[in-house]
Amino acid sequence: MEHYAATGQDGHLFVGPQGGQLRRSNFRDDWVKARKAAGVSAALHFHDLRHTGNTLASTVGASTRELMTRMGHSSSRAALIYQRMTSDRDRAIADRLGAMIREGGGRPPTSGDVDSVRT
Repeated sequence: MEHYAATGQDGHLFVGPQGGQLRRSNFRDDWVKARKAAGVSAALHFHDLRHTGNTLASTVGASTRELMTRMGHSSSRAALIYQRMTSDRDRAIADRLGAMIREGGGRPPTSGDVDSVRT
């Protein structure tokens, strides 16, 4: 991190040799160099970080509009492409649906906390 990231809360994760933003024309070369230096497999593509970031943001409750803004997308379709289902969210959805059925009527449980409806 000390070689590839700017300091501070607002610092960019990947910076050029002089500490400035990377240029689009040589970004791939810098990414490959940083990835190799970190011992990360070539199977990880830089674009995978966008998928991860959007998935994490959605699991903590970001709306589609918020995801679109974070990712710089102009359509909801583009934002949705980057979201991935996680097993934790799948379990929470299943638990919530089960609680709705057990309570009858198909209404959501009164508590907004998905964890409180686990059986």
